[in-house]
Amino acid sequence: MANIVQSASIGLHHLRSAVAAADCGSFRQAAELLAVRHSVLSRSIKQFEHLLGVALFERSTGGVAPTAAGRRILRLSRMILEQVDTLVVMGRTSGRGEEGRLAAGFCTSMSAGNLRASLMDFKKRFPQVELATVERSRIRLVSALRSGALDVVITPGRLLSDDCRNLLLWSERVMISIPEDHILAARETVFWTDLRNETVLLSQYDPGRELEDLLTSKLALPEDRPKIERHDVSRGIIKSLVSMGMGAGLAMESDVGASFAGLVYRELRDGTGPSRIDFYAHWRVDNENPVLLNFLDLLTERYPTLTSRD
Repeated sequence: MANIVQSASIGLHHLRSAVAAADCGSFRQAAELLAVRHSVLSRSIKQFEHLLGVALFERSTGGVAPTAAGRRILRLSRMILEQVDTLVVMGRTSGRGEEGRLAAGFCTSMSAGNLRASLMDFKKRFPQVELATVERSRIRLVSALRSGALDVVITPGRLLSDDCRNLLLWSERVMISIPEDHILAARETVFWTDLRNETVLLSQYDPGRELEDLLTSKLALPEDRPKIERHDVSRGIIKSLVSMGMGAGLAMESDVGASFAGLVYRELRDGTGPSRIDFYAHWRVDNENPVLLNFLDLLTERYPTLTSRD
């Protein structure tokens, strides 16, 4: 009974305080980020630790760092907050449901390319529709799709699921991102074999898996492959690390639309030409939202030569 009471006492402000502190590495900076007093944030985290019965952070004069137990709890806290944020987005749009709504999830850049163009075209054709977009990791997108929180998910690669259908859309070229003073920056195109002596930085978030699988398929022999470093950071942070000269990055063609100081992109090729990754739309078989059907029709119209409904 005591455990039930304690878990009921844990609020979202506890989770947000702890996650902000972990991201900032400092209670004071986290308080500034959340626009609360330092004492309020510190008290919230202490309450959280008391309710859990475990220390989340190691404190020092240089800041704070998650404990081993804290890292596991923070991982779950992020998932809970992301799900709550998704619910809030869905709730805000459902209030105008008489005009129709489409909830679309993705795990790729919208700075340029076909995803951006498709969504803009849809809004232009159906201005009365409320369009909610959510960027999440692949596993969380699939969970939201199955629960009905999302109508459609667009990802690099095909998701295999008995209760979902998919639509082949477009393909994007794979690019290498490198500092502008890198020796490979002088070339218009770069071959996979040119990466042999490089360090390649990959995000553990999507679409890192497809990019790493493609790299290993292009460079079959381990001795031909570059050193791979996997970082638990976003694609944006990978760009920062690359611009700092810590290695090269793999990116999709749509990422090129977001310019980044000190960074250049080059097309990656093998002997047959550019390397590409296919993108798919996924939706539940039992989703009868008429707005979704209009969106799928638009995608079919925009990509007629590649489209394949299963």
